[in-house]
Amino acid sequence: MEIEQSLSGHDQPTRERVVRSVMVNGPSTAAALAERLQLTPAAVRRHLDQLIEDGTLEAREPRATASRGRGRPAKVFVLTDAGRDSLDQAYDDLAVQAIRFLAETGGDDAVRQFADRRAAKIEQRFETVVAAHPEIDRVEALAQVFTDEGYAAAVRDIPVGEQLCQQHCPVSHVAHEFPELCEAETAAISRMLGRHVQRLATIAHGDGVCTTCIPDLKSPEPKETVTR
Repeated sequence: MEIEQSLSGHDQPTRERVVRSVMVNGPSTAAALAERLQLTPAAVRRHLDQLIEDGTLEAREPRATASRGRGRPAKVFVLTDAGRDSLDQAYDDLAVQAIRFLAETGGDDAVRQFADRRAAKIEQRFETVVAAHPEIDRVEALAQVFTDEGYAAAVRDIPVGEQLCQQHCPVSHVAHEFPELCEAETAAISRMLGRHVQRLATIAHGDGVCTTCIPDLKSPEPKETVTR
């Protein structure tokens, strides 16, 4: 489903902004979208209702947090698989078929080698960026590299260190069937930063955002892990 086909008239640019905002910032409440896009709550609700009807977004209950105020928490809006497809997915069914063929003819080792080679390209790009801009924090440089690769990445501070958040995944459909891509990417992140990291969630397995915990060297590791 193409965004252009599902959005019509003068509302199309605004709804595209809503979709892009959810992609870049991750699961968002209606209030957050209204503030971010400088729209009225009523206008945002109207666009959200249409995007849900189109199958581009879906409403979810927010994840439970340790501390929460009174009242029912506001729902968050996330991209559906169809919504992600509309955002210029770099890998489509042809890519899945190609790797299936690779797995059938070369076995699991061939798939892992492909995943490792792809991750190595990201490492090369990272080293180029770091060498050209030594003043940039390495985690921030990594986020920039992933953003350039289509991941809409950002860095957030957390109590135990930092968290790399990838709001979009151009290979999510492929990685859903071949998790070796995510595993190689995580290993590459660890090598690039020179420390242990832990992948907490992935878009390929149904989460709204790929998150990787990058703990401080003296911080305890988080206990949450991705389940398949």
